[in-house]
Amino acid sequence: MTQYLEFEKPLAEIEGKAEELRALGRQNEDMDVADEAAALDGKAAALLEDLYKNLSPWRKCQVARHPDRPHCVDYINALFTEYTPLAGDRNFADDHSVMGGLARFDDRPVVVLGHEKGNDTKSRIARNFGMARPEGYRKAIRLMDLADRFGLPLITLVDTPGAYPGKGAEERGQSEAIARSTEKCLQIGVPIASVIIGEGGSGGAVAFATANKIAMLENSVYSVISPEGCASILWKDSEKMREAAEALRLTAQDLKQLGVIDRIIPEALGGAHRFADETMAAVGKTLKAMLGDMDKMDSKALIAQRREKFLNLGQSGLAA
Repeated sequence: MTQYLEFEKPLAEIEGKAEELRALGRQNEDMDVADEAAALDGKAAALLEDLYKNLSPWRKCQVARHPDRPHCVDYINALFTEYTPLAGDRNFADDHSVMGGLARFDDRPVVVLGHEKGNDTKSRIARNFGMARPEGYRKAIRLMDLADRFGLPLITLVDTPGAYPGKGAEERGQSEAIARSTEKCLQIGVPIASVIIGEGGSGGAVAFATANKIAMLENSVYSVISPEGCASILWKDSEKMREAAEALRLTAQDLKQLGVIDRIIPEALGGAHRFADETMAAVGKTLKAMLGDMDKMDSKALIAQRREKFLNLGQSGLAA
């Protein structure tokens, strides 16, 4: 069953009427509803194109958070073979909001790592809605060390509202764990390719996305804080999230212009939640291209390029 976003309500009405007509036709074979249903389908297609042809930053946030959008586990199942999950930080616990392990991508051994939000109430609670605790980042560091030791490219899939801000996480050194994960990304001498597949929230995303090559799905977002959080701080009113989304420059298009990311991966009309298979195939194609760009670089060149990339952030696009 399709879940519609707030701005998609007119579309939901039209598609709902078309389905009602088809249901009547199935119940009564003498009733010819094909032409009327087809007309509604055409109207729905035109409205879908109109809704998605120029999404505002706030609407992109809504699309990026859509519950039916493919998540990390979907990408791993679709793009990787021989996936062997690795668990735990060898210190405190296993954080289920972070998943990763050894796998093959395009028949090439790699380490894959990402945030997982879950796809129903039970799994979302188990995965803490994709908000990692310190043990999640320490697990990530362990996997990064493993990739470096065996010379395996690291692929990261980012989809998190941000690191978990709870009391226990702070007591166990949340900020230190995030900082060390970011530091580890800058130290390892293997190719790192990162894709923002949904939300890239704050340091919780940077800790996985400090990569040589960074791509974003067309309707994903990447920012230092959520629009609601930004609005609460600047305007003392979380309802000003639309203005905050505009000011944060959090869309893939803005971030490409600012030099924060390298590529934008197009999504089919209607978003990744409507066309999951096509979206995952596009991500796979982009990952293959990004890894190919780094094939001839040695470890020193990879580390130097990665450091230079992040030192140069903020040097372009600010006047736009």
